[in-house]
Amino acid sequence: MQALDLDLDSVNAQLRTMSPQDIIRWALGLGHRAIATTSMGRNAAVMLHLVREVDKTLPTIWVDTGYNLRDTYVVAERLIRDLEINIHVYSPQMTSERRNAIMGGIPTVDEEERHQDFTRQVKLEPFDRALQDFAPEIWLTGIRQEETEHRKTLDIVSVDARGIIKVAPIFYWSEDDVEDYMAQQQLPTCRHYFDPTKVQDGRECGLHTAA
Repeated sequence: MQALDLDLDSVNAQLRTMSPQDIIRWALGLGHRAIATTSMGRNAAVMLHLVREVDKTLPTIWVDTGYNLRDTYVVAERLIRDLEINIHVYSPQMTSERRNAIMGGIPTVDEEERHQDFTRQVKLEPFDRALQDFAPEIWLTGIRQEETEHRKTLDIVSVDARGIIKVAPIFYWSEDDVEDYMAQQQLPTCRHYFDPTKVQDGRECGLHTAA
């Protein structure tokens, strides 16, 4: 699918008046290969539930870095079971214990080169395998505008450097909107979540900025 097939300004103007469910229906209605992704983070249940409401057969990719806390895994298993989502888990080729021994632990904020290599190992390489397996043309993601500086430059629909059309159904939701949906749907939350690639607040994990 060529990105030029879509007039992004027109499409985004149209979608801003639509519900997240209708945005998902619009994306899947394009008729191209699609995936959803999840981090299994604190409020990941929102996107999992929204996607399930429209099409629970849609492949959902979870890159499990190997550094998640027990609470994350417990809630993730509950969501996979209760929502009956079509989950596909991709993990790094090296265990976290081995990597910690070789790299001396998770790189700190001022170790840019080591941090980039670390991010490639635990996030980008597993996700690249998922992209090779599913060859998606459309990627449903739970990113929101207010989360990082980079995301403030995007919109509901954008095209990444790989040519994949990214669709973010809750892009303009606030933190309160997310919390309200979690409460209304009685969804479990992961209260203890750790992303080792985000060594500072507001930093991208790499999936949304990689070429």
